[in-house]
Amino acid sequence: MIKERVVVGVDEVGRGSLAGPVVAAAVVLPGIDYPWLSEIKDSKKLSASKREKLSELIREHCHWTIAQLEPYQIDEMNILQATLRAMELATNKLCSSLVREDRQLVVLVDGNQLIPGLNSDIEQHAVVGGDNLHRAIAAASIVAKVCRDTYMSQVDVILPEYGFAKHKGYGTEEHRMAIMVHGPSLFHRRTFRGVAEYVKD
Repeated sequence: MIKERVVVGVDEVGRGSLAGPVVAAAVVLPGIDYPWLSEIKDSKKLSASKREKLSELIREHCHWTIAQLEPYQIDEMNILQATLRAMELATNKLCSSLVREDRQLVVLVDGNQLIPGLNSDIEQHAVVGGDNLHRAIAAASIVAKVCRDTYMSQVDVILPEYGFAKHKGYGTEEHRMAIMVHGPSLFHRRTFRGVAEYVKD
C-alpha cells in the first residue's frame, strides 16, 4: 500500500530568554495551495504584524498544536530538556490526531536534535536552519512566536516594571537593569545567568 506522506514541521521559541516559557509548535500545512503560504518564512524575518496575520491564517487552515514549559520547569530540568519536552508534547499531540494506516508521518524538527519520546513508527529528521529550508517548520516558528509574544505582553500588564511587552523576556540591557532594581519575578528563570545572581535565598 502506497502511503500518503504527511510532513509535520516543529520549532520552538524562547530558548534563550531570561523570563517566560519555552514554547513549541507543530504544524501540518494544508493540501490547498493558498496564496499566503508563499509568505511564510522564519518568524524572525517577519514584522510583528505580519507574523500575527500569518499565525491567524495558519491556525485557521492548518493542523497545528502548541505546548509550553514554564520557567520553574525549565529551572528544574534545564533549558535543553525543557525545549525537547515541549517539542515532544506538541508533536505527539498533533501526530496522534493524524495517525492513519494509509499515512506516513514525517517530522521535520528545527535544529540538530531529534525529539525524544515520539512513536517509533514516525520518521523524524533534525534540520539545522530548518525554518529557512522548510515551510512547515517556518509555520511552526510563526505560531510559537506569536503565542509566546502574546503571553509575555499579558505578563507585562501584571508586571510593567520589567518591560516584558517590549523585549519579551530576552536579555536586553533594559531588562537586565530591571532585574537588578526589582529582583527576579515568578516569571524569571532563576537558574539563568543574569537572573541567578539576584535570587535571594
